[in-house]
Amino acid sequence: MKKILLSLSLVLTVVVASSLMLQAEDTKNSSGSSSGDFRKVGASGGQFLKIGVGARASSMAGAYGSVGSDVTSIYWNSAGISDIQGLAANFTYTSWFAGFSHNFVGACVPLGDKYKAALTLSSFTSGNIPITTIEKETGTGASYQVNDIAIGASFGGYVTEQFAFGATIKYVQNAFAAVSASGLAFDLGTIYKTGFQGTRVAFSIHNLGGQQSYTGADLNRTSKTVPEQNASPVDAQVLTSPYNLPLIFRAGISTDAMSIVNGESSTPDDANHKWIVSADFETLSDTPEQFSIGTEYVWNNFVAIRGGYRFGHDTFGLAGGLGLKYISGGFDGQLDYSINPVSNFGFVNRFSVSVRVP
Repeated sequence: MKKILLSLSLVLTVVVASSLMLQAEDTKNSSGSSSGDFRKVGASGGQFLKIGVGARASSMAGAYGSVGSDVTSIYWNSAGISDIQGLAANFTYTSWFAGFSHNFVGACVPLGDKYKAALTLSSFTSGNIPITTIEKETGTGASYQVNDIAIGASFGGYVTEQFAFGATIKYVQNAFAAVSASGLAFDLGTIYKTGFQGTRVAFSIHNLGGQQSYTGADLNRTSKTVPEQNASPVDAQVLTSPYNLPLIFRAGISTDAMSIVNGESSTPDDANHKWIVSADFETLSDTPEQFSIGTEYVWNNFVAIRGGYRFGHDTFGLAGGLGLKYISGGFDGQLDYSINPVSNFGFVNRFSVSVRVP
């Protein structure tokens, strides 16, 4: 049975990877560019879907696809929901640059002993942006907002003691002013516990779905066909081009580094020291490939120190953060913070609050 499941997992991985490469190739051919890394830039919309979720994951530079065992792991790999024990919830606030903010809230419930279900909401907002014109450079007195959201429902669990799967369906809406585009997208993920020194291998694909197009009142126009003619104005509508969501394929591996030092696998109840080392590789449909490495050291199951680095990204690189955990008989609580230096923009700060009822 295990061999069959592993074979199916391998086939799924090959299929989705092939689909990703084909879509990337189609995007490249349709972009009309042939100059290095620029051939894929701007080929996808819904860019807020590439903003990482959770301070713990972000402080490890996103090397989290095989690590996650909390509600935020749904973003990185839907199979991560399988390791959540009991009722769990998370809220994450991200202070993005240029006055934007990114928020995430999610909750997970067990469905029997093996399976879990969760609901999540992500939003990316700008606040009021003044409307300016050539004649009124300081503003017209009016303003508009950017409001992007993704609402997801996830299901996952362990098929065997070593193999976990997860799937997410989400409603994605991109909106600014009185114009919006919306549609459905899917995420799929797997995690395999090798049984060797706590090593886990993960594969996932994100944002599978059809194209989206903008519609709305701000696309409507009333004007004369020929301004010089003395004719009545006619109603018209600006045409918009459809776009794809950013398709992401992620492969990750992580290991219990403390077990390598000690020569035996640690358990969740080990008292003093935990040390995780992880790496993720990402292939995206609209940007060059990226590679991230991360690490987390936890002392006494109370204080966590994290760091990481992302290669291949033109803005993000170094990452770091801290975490504090509170454990009692009634519930567990965790507070995480991450900081990500951004080229030419300063810093991106994230705060996460997690609660779990065993």
